[in-house]
Amino acid sequence: MNHLSFIHPDAVIGENVTIGPFVTIDQNVVIGDNTFIYSNAVILEGARIGKNCRIFPGAVISGIPQDLKFQGETTTCEIGDNTTIRECATINRGTAAKGRTVIGNDCLLMAYSHIAHDCILKDNVIIGNASQLAGEVEVDDHAILSGGSLVHQFSRIGKHVMIQGGSRMGKDIPPYIIAGREPITYSGINIVGLKRRGFSGEQISAIQEIYRIVYQSGLNVSTAVRQIEETIADSPEKQEIIGFITSSQRGIIRGYLE
Repeated sequence: MNHLSFIHPDAVIGENVTIGPFVTIDQNVVIGDNTFIYSNAVILEGARIGKNCRIFPGAVISGIPQDLKFQGETTTCEIGDNTTIRECATINRGTAAKGRTVIGNDCLLMAYSHIAHDCILKDNVIIGNASQLAGEVEVDDHAILSGGSLVHQFSRIGKHVMIQGGSRMGKDIPPYIIAGREPITYSGINIVGLKRRGFSGEQISAIQEIYRIVYQSGLNVSTAVRQIEETIADSPEKQEIIGFITSSQRGIIRGYLE
């Protein structure tokens, strides 16, 4: 720990934590073992930071929500193990809506990214430089948002998704796909990402066939889902896609041929 930093006496600091100069650590903060906090980072009330994390200069963790409905309720900002928060990224804590903002394990939030109140990011998520997530956005495992992405509040982004840089998202992004263009549309499945994560050729072909029905058959979404249920063999990937589509409140993005 550095004598040039402010560390509240009630903060709980794990073993072998490195704290650089001019860091602020507020009350009601917990920091896990072996985490490295670089100079000028600010960790405010309600932060729960896991083990082996790296918090870079200028990052602000657990700031109060930028939500006019927030009334000072006790909430948290929870960051999992092995996660890196780069320069000047900001993560707000939760509101009464969910009570917490959550960043999972093994995530990377690049410089100047913003994660608003009550967002839920699962494991192995990458948020590119200057990307901005509004309140109550959900991002599933292994999703990648390239730099400058903008995500509307309450939107959901499925697992193993790849988003083109500079995209604006106001609809849900189904799992396993690439999304891009302006306005944002389905641009094929994330073949490279799926291969890197061990998906077999058979699994990838089945996902391609499902999205051919969703986006290239000319059917409306509900009819496409019924056809998938009737004609595609059961698999975890099929259930993931159907479950995501049928539970979407905002609707899914359109296909590029529509």
